[in-house]
Parts: sequence; structure tokens; C-alpha cells
Amino acid sequence: VQLQASGGGLVQAGGSLRLSCAASGRTFRSYPIGWFRQAPGKEREFVAAISWIGKTTYYADSVKGRFTISRDNAKNTVFLQMNSLEPEDTAVYYCAASTTIATVRDSYGMDYWGKGTQVTVSS
Repeated sequence: VQLQASGGGLVQAGGSLRLSCAASGRTFRSYPIGWFRQAPGKEREFVAAISWIGKTTYYADSVKGRFTISRDNAKNTVFLQMNSLEPEDTAVYYCAASTTIATVRDSYGMDYWGKGTQVTVSS
């Protein structure tokens, strides 16, 4: 599975962005997908994840209520809708695939990674 994140950019605090994670490969729909982010000088952290069928979602406490993860398996794409953005959300955002839902919130448990997309939120 090959993944590519896109949709990042510069936005003012309180604004919104929608990130996309496009995947290649016929087996994409069988993988749980997670979004992670890494800010300068900080470790990569979990943001949100979704099960392969899309019925189960997980969120970091810091984004709960502001971010929404979804997927369209017909289009091999996972989305991260980010609303009410804060300067603390500034980071490079990555999508990743796991072979099991059990490790989808752990960056060390992910099997495939895409290149990241930069999100910058100005105050």
C-alpha cells in the first residue's frame, strides 16, 4: 500500500482544512488508517484513526470535537476534516496504514507511511 497525504496549508486560528490520504493498491480497504502529526522538536503523536470499514473511529483528546476522520473505500481515500484550528495544531501531518486495528493509534505499530503534508495555523 502506498499512501500520499495532501490538503495542508496555512490557515488562521479558528479556520478549517481538510486533509486527504490517497492510497494505491487493491487491498487498501482492508487496512485501518491513522493520522499522526509531528511538530518541530516534538515526537510524532497520534491524531485520529478509523477502522477498515469506517464504523470505528478514535481521536486524541486534543482534537476530539474539532477533527473528524472518514474514509471512502471506493475512492481509496481517507479524510481528516479539521475545524476550529489552533496554533498548537501546527505540524506535519502523516497518514499511515496498519494491518490491525489494535495498533492503529501507535506510530510504532503502523506498517505503511505516506509523505506528510504541512499544516500551519497562525494566531
